Amino acid sequence: MTLAELGWTDFFADSYAEIADEKWVLGRLIRETKINFSALLNEGEEVDCVVGGKVWHEATCDADLPAVGDWVAIELGAGDEDEHIIRARLPRRTCFSRKAPGKSSQEQVMAANVDVVVVVTDAGSDFNLRRMERYYTIVSRSGADCVVLVNKSDLFEEEVNEKAREEIQELMPESEVYVTSATRKEGLDVLRGYLKPGITLTMVGSSGVGKSTLVNQLLGEEWLWTGEVNEVTGKGRHTTVARELVVLPEGGMLVDNPGIREVQMWTDEKTLRESFADVEELTLQCKFRDCKHQGDKGCAIEAAVKAGELDMRRYEGFLQLDEEVEELNFRRKKRQMIVERWGKRNVRVKARNREDRIELDKEERGEL
Repeated sequence: MTLAELGWTDFFADSYAEIADEKWVLGRLIRETKINFSALLNEGEEVDCVVGGKVWHEATCDADLPAVGDWVAIELGAGDEDEHIIRARLPRRTCFSRKAPGKSSQEQVMAANVDVVVVVTDAGSDFNLRRMERYYTIVSRSGADCVVLVNKSDLFEEEVNEKAREEIQELMPESEVYVTSATRKEGLDVLRGYLKPGITLTMVGSSGVGKSTLVNQLLGEEWLWTGEVNEVTGKGRHTTVARELVVLPEGGMLVDNPGIREVQMWTDEKTLRESFADVEELTLQCKFRDCKHQGDKGCAIEAAVKAGELDMRRYEGFLQLDEEVEELNFRRKKRQMIVERWGKRNVRVKARNREDRIELDKEERGEL
């Protein structure tokens, strides 16, 4: 297995050329545990490694630390008991991330350097266009291509599946949307069409939509245990508990993600506006430039909703996402202010301690 088959491109080669060291070897991270990482090296060798001090100290937040899918430079230990140390993380070509669950303002990297993000849903209880909007927004920001699978088609009428596909396609026009059934092994050729040597794909979606079954079939073995389907909800028990990059037998790589229960925004205003281009175009027609689109006089968006030209649910989704981005920006600024304040405090404390040591030295020398 070559580095090219693991996704190595000129982009990474150019980045590494600036920091290359003869003591280092290149590797791609395939697994993360609580204490270390696993990486694949040239010719498929797998090693366990830990993050070096320089990488830790240069990271301004958790998202800057290595993650599954990252390319890293590793210094191999000399002996069997010596640790292999990650000395550098190469810049990411793409980064699929979300806001960490809860009230945190931190970014959570779900997969680094992926080429295609596959969003798996179904036409039943998991179907939610507002959630799909959120996925589309964060996938767009990542730089990866977006593919959607309306899975478990065997549980619903053909008309229901097709209606779900059409609504998602209309919502996400730049994505490829397919109807599949993992249990019937239908539609796997769609995924195989994307999985070529050097290409990395990741699947995301709610628990129980069939992601693990699709992964099993791609691998050709029971790589991930899948639970029985609940007869009432039609959902299987989710079985993926940690992110892992897997090299597939027929070429390409897959990063499997745990089921996502919370799709919080990690994006900026520019990306949000691009994802809602139709709504953004209407904002230009509002009477006032500072229109809040919530009862303001001369609001073109509300007029479009009343005229049936804009779906009320899409309008509400736009407002909610806009509020979340504003809240996230506020939390970022607040965190930055706290970090700067603590930094200034530490400088003052160090200065006082230095002065105290100077005074103490003078006393000991009898100069005072």
